Amino acid sequence: MSKPKRQEQEDASPEISEVAKDILRMQLPIQIPGLGHVNMYALVDRNGAAVIDPGLPGQSTWDAIVDRLKQAGLEPRHIHTVFITHSHPDHFGGAVRIHKESGAKIIAHRAFHFGGPSNRKRHGPVADHGHAHTHAHGHGGGDHHVEASVDDLVAHMDLLERDRRNAENPVRRIASALRRITTPAPWKGPADRAKLRESLRWLGFATFGRSRFLPTVTHHVEHGDVLKLAGREWFVQHTPGHTADHICLHDPETGAFLSGDHVLPSITPHIGGVSYLADPLKSFFYSLDRVGEIRGVELALPAHGHPFRDLAARAQSIKQHHHERLDEIVEIAKDVGRADVNTFMKRLFRERSWGDMAESETYAHLEHLRLEGRAEASRNEQGRLVYEI
Repeated sequence: MSKPKRQEQEDASPEISEVAKDILRMQLPIQIPGLGHVNMYALVDRNGAAVIDPGLPGQSTWDAIVDRLKQAGLEPRHIHTVFITHSHPDHFGGAVRIHKESGAKIIAHRAFHFGGPSNRKRHGPVADHGHAHTHAHGHGGGDHHVEASVDDLVAHMDLLERDRRNAENPVRRIASALRRITTPAPWKGPADRAKLRESLRWLGFATFGRSRFLPTVTHHVEHGDVLKLAGREWFVQHTPGHTADHICLHDPETGAFLSGDHVLPSITPHIGGVSYLADPLKSFFYSLDRVGEIRGVELALPAHGHPFRDLAARAQSIKQHHHERLDEIVEIAKDVGRADVNTFMKRLFRERSWGDMAESETYAHLEHLRLEGRAEASRNEQGRLVYEI
């Protein structure tokens, strides 16, 4: 008997619903493993509407957007604002076309950048070939509860800004894309480069195809900024972890909290190891704690799955899941000894999940242990990163 679908995996319903005052939930179809829909929220006011996370690029998404808006008595030309929680295509794909239709302003965090770091960090006895990765704000484990300095955060944001500027320059964009396709992931060895066909496809996508789907952010925001949406003041919360640029929105008046992919109702967000963040998992833990401290949250509105209550409890549950995963890695190490990321991944995940994303998440957890002083990393004969715990 097949397992029942998690709510995030449910197909997109064509029906819209008002989940809070002047907030409409509109489910858009997506074709991503493990997910069946993305929630686009429309925040309605006397001037039209702001939309949050307008789905993947493509005609099917656009048709769904038009249909959902029509049910609310709206058209794309009525959208005056697009708010993007983070730089994954299922959250910003419709923004370019909406902007063309209505001239809507596009809001995202200042760190918004699609494509990942142009250089990747390398550990162990092999020299670091990437740019310096700073510690994003977060707490370490053990007895070292020290937050990153302001200088660390400024340096981290400068790296993001540098790569964003490079992406706007065609020559630098091509050079950056070439570096990505010729440099294996940081846990892999020199022989683990992507296949030529895959590399060429990524090169075309990253250089010439991006203008068709990647929006130009017209208004960048920071943590603590205030936006007027649906006639109310919403506070921007920077919540790095799932991505470095992830942001949420909190409305103290109604207690609504737009959580994006930071806190989902029944699955845990992917935490990958290839990031601008030195320790993505550490930053994620910190962000979960800060969100859990917000008072007066009545209803969390996630990007996938149904609205839910008790945001703080769910945030702690997700955090506990990752701590259990760290404990599981320690137990695996007792059996496999000194091993590469792929070996740990195959013990940590079911076979149906094996692949780059599972390896990246495994790497993020192993790096968290290393940075806490609970693991050591070095390179084996193939140049692959191996860990000993």
